[in-house]
Amino acid sequence: MSDTDHDLWVFGYGSLMWRPGVAYEEARHARLVGYRRCFCIYSVHHRGAPERMGLVLGLDRGGTCEGIAYRIAAAQVPETVRYLNAREQIYAVYRSATVPVQLIGGERREVMALAYIVERAHPGYAGRLPLALQARLIRGAKGISGGNLDYLINTLRHLGELGIRERELERLLVLIGPHAARAPAAGHASPYAEALMRAWRARPVSTRWLSLAERRRFTHRLRLA
Repeated sequence: MSDTDHDLWVFGYGSLMWRPGVAYEEARHARLVGYRRCFCIYSVHHRGAPERMGLVLGLDRGGTCEGIAYRIAAAQVPETVRYLNAREQIYAVYRSATVPVQLIGGERREVMALAYIVERAHPGYAGRLPLALQARLIRGAKGISGGNLDYLINTLRHLGELGIRERELERLLVLIGPHAARAPAAGHASPYAEALMRAWRARPVSTRWLSLAERRRFTHRLRLA
C-alpha cells in the first residue's frame, strides 16, 4: 500500500459513500460480487457506546454489493491508507483486502480496490441478527459520530441517489418507524431520532465486547502493517 507508483481504488459501501474524508480524483458507481452489505458489526465507538451498543455495516460473505469506488492519486495513497486504517480499524473488526470491483455507469471495466471486510472471528462480529433485534439496537444507540438511526437513514439516502435498492435496510427502517425517514441530511439528528434514542438507550442489550487478550490478538495485524 505504500507504493506511490500507481493510483488506488477504494470501495465505499457505508459512511464512506457520503463522508469519504479523503481527496479523490474520481468517484464511480461500482459493484462488488461475493460480498453483501449488512448490519453485522457491533459499534461501541462511532455509532454506539460500551453501555449501549449500536450496529454498523460490514461486508460479509455472499451476494453482491453496490457502492462507490474512489480513485486516489498515487501521491496520496500512503496518507489515504493511514487515514482509512485509523478510521476503520479502531478495534480491528475489519480486515483490509484488495478485491475486484466492476465500475458501472459510463465506461464499464473491472479494477482492484481496497475494501474493508468483516473479520468473522472477531467478538464484534454480530452475524446475521434478526431484523427486529437490529432495529432495537439501531434506534437506541449513539456514538461519537452521531446516532445509529441517522447512519441507517444516510446510507439509504445515498443508495437512493445511486439508484440502488437495499430491501433489507428498507425493511429495517419500516420496523423502526416511517417517520424516521423524514430525518434531515447527514450530520444532524432529527428530533424523532433523538426521542427514539432516549427511549431505547435505557433498555439493556445483552452483548459481549473485547477482552484485553482479544484486543491484542486482533490489532496484531495492524501493528505489523
